[in-house]
Formats: sequence, structure tokens, C-alpha cells
Amino acid sequence: MSKKVDDKRNVVLVGGGYANIHIVNFFEKTLDHTRFNLVLINPRPYYLHQVSALRMVTVSDEQLVKDSLIPYDRLGVELVQGKAVAIEEAAPGKGGAVVLESGDRIEYAALVLATGSRWFGTTDFGDSDKAVHEHINAWRQRIAKAKSVVIVGGGAVGIEQAGEIRDAYPTKKITIIHGGKLLLNGAYPDKFRKNIERRVRERGIDVITSDYVDSIPEHDTARDLTTRNGKVVKEVDLFLPAFGSRPNAEWIATLGAGVLSDGGRVKTLPTLEVAGHPGVFALGDILEWPEQKQAGKVAFHAGVVAPNLVSFLGGKPQKKVYKGTFEGIIIPIGKARPSAGVRLHGALYFDILWGITLGAWVTSLLKGKTLFIPMAKEKLHYK
Repeated sequence: MSKKVDDKRNVVLVGGGYANIHIVNFFEKTLDHTRFNLVLINPRPYYLHQVSALRMVTVSDEQLVKDSLIPYDRLGVELVQGKAVAIEEAAPGKGGAVVLESGDRIEYAALVLATGSRWFGTTDFGDSDKAVHEHINAWRQRIAKAKSVVIVGGGAVGIEQAGEIRDAYPTKKITIIHGGKLLLNGAYPDKFRKNIERRVRERGIDVITSDYVDSIPEHDTARDLTTRNGKVVKEVDLFLPAFGSRPNAEWIATLGAGVLSDGGRVKTLPTLEVAGHPGVFALGDILEWPEQKQAGKVAFHAGVVAPNLVSFLGGKPQKKVYKGTFEGIIIPIGKARPSAGVRLHGALYFDILWGITLGAWVTSLLKGKTLFIPMAKEKLHYK
């Protein structure tokens, strides 16, 4: 079945994460709504705020869950709840249809792809509301029950997860195992990476670097863990994979040959239009661009995609180009609780000027305390 609401043409956005929320905000005010419908396709009926995911799965805080699952109903967009599985292009630049898992087809005059990343472990939420809540409750129970936790991966996710667990469970044994010589990756200077490791250790979290776990056992199986290099962690009963993500873009290969890079991301022109497919744009984590994949990048992507899409619809040249932006990272290591004697922990780095590093107070102010939830709620018109 092909869905078309009226005689207007559709501007279709696939993916309801932070990237396309920026696009919606732009088009709420600038799209000619007498000629175009703005349609958002997403499996869930709400925006899931990934920044607060690690705290959601660790502590029993239902208000946090409520604040982190924000409905789309106040946005100026028509929500089609479903999972996109294919793109049927009529001809390059002539629109087409997005095919849903249900078999429904959503016609488009222009298309924006922002389906984000697929994660592992505690951040691997399902597509349905039921699956999301089951995931949250299951991980809360596993973490609460565990006596010794091993986190495999010492990037931002692994570090922040360790901090959240330490806050909730001050005496639980926590170990991070990371393949690199230093925590994080080479996008950040060694001085900052050493700074972060020192702060992690100050929280009573053990760190093993330059080492690997070759297989992750089932949950609730207490056992001694021997790393590839022979180090032993005693009586581990919970393993948390935190070794990165992969682009949620396999289905976009249906648009045509050569659309995806070898790494599975979408290849675009500097205008962020998909190469060889006028009127189809990509942004966010699925974008093939040499930069760290972070929510902070998407505002810069959207600032290129949105005006270029308007130009495409008007038959005008696309003038905005993406040139990349600075790297930065904000890593709280838990949430400060002065009443419980828990002081601030964490640090941030911005690759501007000479490279700026700031400590726990600013990190907590910017992210650790609120996890950017107020900012997200404002963008979805929930203040």
C-alpha cells in the first residue's frame, strides 16, 4: 500500500534521532507547508535520548526514563511509525518511495536519511516501546545483582558507564579493559587521555589497557576472566560490551550501487547530498566523513542539509557545503552528589585554539548533572 496524505508532495525524514530533530526544527518554520508535507519515519513513537541511556539502565529513576523518552507530538511533523527497509527511487532527482517493514510505501519528493548507529550492550535498545522498557529493567537488575563488573571498551561509553555504576554502587568492583595503550582513541591528545584515566582510577575503577577479551560470556555466569595477555580478573559475574557502534545504514544500499562506503556509511557530496542521487541527503552517524560520530556534530550537518534541500525543491543551486568541524568530547564519570559525599568527576576537551581541557566542575555543569535532557526537551517543544 502506498501512503499519500493529500495532493502535497512529501519531504520524508527517516530516523527520529537528534539529527533529524534539527531538520524538523528548521522546516517547521521554513518549509512551504501549502506545497509540502513534512513526514518523519521512526520505529518508536518517541525520541529516545541516548545521552541519558547509561544512567537509565543503571539507576531506578522512572522520572529520568519519562524525561528521556520524549514524544514527537508537539513537533510540526507527521509521524509514520514503522521501520524503513528499502528505498525505491523513481529516477535520480525525481523522488521515489521509502518501503516500510509492513509493506507500506511512503512517497517522497526529497529524502533525508539519519538513522544513526546500532549499539551494543546497555545502549542496544529495541525498536518497540515494550522492548525499550524491558531492556532498561533487565540491565538494572543485572547491574544491581553483580558483584564484579567488567566493561569491555574504554571509550566514552565505557568510561561513562563505569562512572554511573560507581555512583549507584560505591563498593562494587568495576574493571575497564581497553585495547589501546590509553583510554579513548587517537582523536584526542595523549595528555587528555591520561587525564581521563587518572580520574577514572580515582573513582576506584580498575583499568587494564593494551589488552583484550576474546569472548564475552553469558550474563549471570560468575567466573574468573583471563585476558588475551594473561591478566586475571577474579569472579566476574557481569560483562558489559562498550566497544563502539556500527552505522545503521545497511538498508540504504537499496538506493543503488556504491551508495555505502566499505565501512557501511553513506557517501555524499560536500553538500551532504548522496552522490548520484539528487534530492536525497544524509547526516549524523551514518555520514561517511573523517570525524568522530557524536551528537554534537549534527547541528553542523543540519545547517548544510536543510538549506540545500530547500534549494533542491526550488530548483536552485545548492550553496552550502560541509567542511567538518572541531573535535570535542565531554565525559562525566558519574553524577556528583554532595549530600552523599560524592564529589565531581570527569573532564572535557575541545580541539580549538591550542586545545582546551577543562575539569569536573564544567563537565558536570554542561553534561553530568542534566545529561542535556532540558536541551532535548526544548527541541521537541517540551519545556
